[in-house]
Amino acid sequence: MDGVTGIVLAGGQGRRMGGVDKGLQLLHGKPMVQAVIARLAPQVDEVLINANQNLADYERFGHRVVPDAIGGFAGPLAGLHAGLCAASHPLALTSPCDSPFLPLDLAERLRSFLGDRDLAVAKTGDQPHPVFALVRRSVIDNLQRFLEGGGRKVDAWYASLNVIEVPFDHEADAFRNINTREELRQA
Repeated sequence: MDGVTGIVLAGGQGRRMGGVDKGLQLLHGKPMVQAVIARLAPQVDEVLINANQNLADYERFGHRVVPDAIGGFAGPLAGLHAGLCAASHPLALTSPCDSPFLPLDLAERLRSFLGDRDLAVAKTGDQPHPVFALVRRSVIDNLQRFLEGGGRKVDAWYASLNVIEVPFDHEADAFRNINTREELRQA
């Protein structure tokens, strides 16, 4: 079996939460990113954290921190690109830092559907969750060209690849992300 690098996407600006670093916001007394790492780490062979601010704070979690190579907070694809560039394994499993309830079998289920495709994406009902994906590292050149051409939309990039959407209908709440202070309070 090919090894898997876990990439926690924590490179955003947290605009909807008032410009704070979402991954470092406390949920049940611990930073949200810590909950994500706790659920992701047992599923992968290494964990990388993609972050563009507060790098020393993220380094305290004991995993390598990789900032975007593309400046200007270019979004989750820039984070994926940074993670793929740093990954030690041929597959990468992505999760955002603000989704602390991700499934404990995410890697296993996505891998069981991947086959020879470029990537497998989690889906609940009709809603794909593109930042929860198992991606082949071999797509890195395609992704770099897309980003260099100004592309930023995840679904537009996916359209150029061989993708499968994997149903997680029984775990819809697992993909809930916490974008606002109110959502954090409710969680």
